[in-house]
Amino acid sequence: MRLTSGIWVSAYLNRLRLANIAAYVIARGDATAGAVIVKSVTMDGRAQAFQRSIDFETNGRTWVVLAEGAEVEVDAVLARQKARDFDLWLIEVEDRQGRTLLDQDGLRD
Repeated sequence: MRLTSGIWVSAYLNRLRLANIAAYVIARGDATAGAVIVKSVTMDGRAQAFQRSIDFETNGRTWVVLAEGAEVEVDAVLARQKARDFDLWLIEVEDRQGRTLLDQDGLRD
């Protein structure tokens, strides 16, 4: 059984808070099935955006880079995504080291 998007986002934000990593909900999507994009900002003008994708080798899900580079360029990609998908969740994570915790158990798949 998969978690709803709203529950996953809530748990993710809590995990980030416990690690003292700042995070904000920029766009609130559909609570049950909205896609989630995580934008990682390193506070130096650079950013990366991650989205979930199907890993055909393992038949599981994984996080892949949707966009990376100057933060304004990543924001432009995300604005286009949001214009196409009104159910999209957009989470912004601010950490100088670029930590997102997406590689941890319970978050990576």
